[in-house]
Amino acid sequence: MPDLKIDFYSADTESSLSLPYAHMGIQAGFPSPAQDCITESIDLNREIVRHPAATFYGRVTGDSMIEEGIEEGDIIVVDRSLEPADGDLAVCCLDGDFTLKRIRLAPGAVWLVPSNEAFDPILVTPDRRFEVWGVVTHTIKSNRRRRR
Repeated sequence: MPDLKIDFYSADTESSLSLPYAHMGIQAGFPSPAQDCITESIDLNREIVRHPAATFYGRVTGDSMIEEGIEEGDIIVVDRSLEPADGDLAVCCLDGDFTLKRIRLAPGAVWLVPSNEAFDPILVTPDRRFEVWGVVTHTIKSNRRRRR
C-alpha cells in the first residue's frame, strides 16, 4: 500500500527570517503598476505555524495527490494538534504506513481519498490499525523546475 513516503522535520520557530513582502498584492490577471518600494516584511514561521510544539514539516514522495497539485518534493506543514474534520487533507497512519489523503467521514465509515485516478479510495475497516497523525495546513512547493 505505501504510495507515498514522508520525511518529517520539526518546525524551528525559535529563529526568525523576515523577508520582503508585497503587502499590496501581486496581480495574477492583467499587469498593474509595480510597487516601487516594498516596505513590509513577513515571517513565514509566524504566518504558517500556529502550534509550534505540534507542527512538523514533511517532504512528499509519491503521486497519489497530484490532481490537487501536491507533487513529489513538495513540503507539507502538518499540525498534530488539530482535530481532523471531513474533507481535511491529513497524514494518516494505516497499518504502520503513512499516507497523505483527504479524509471523508460517512456514517459508520472513514474513507481515505486520493487525488489521482490511478489510486482507489481506501475504506478504513475495524480490523485495520488507523490513526490520523496530523492535519495538513499548508503546502510549500517549488514553482521553478530544475534545469539540466
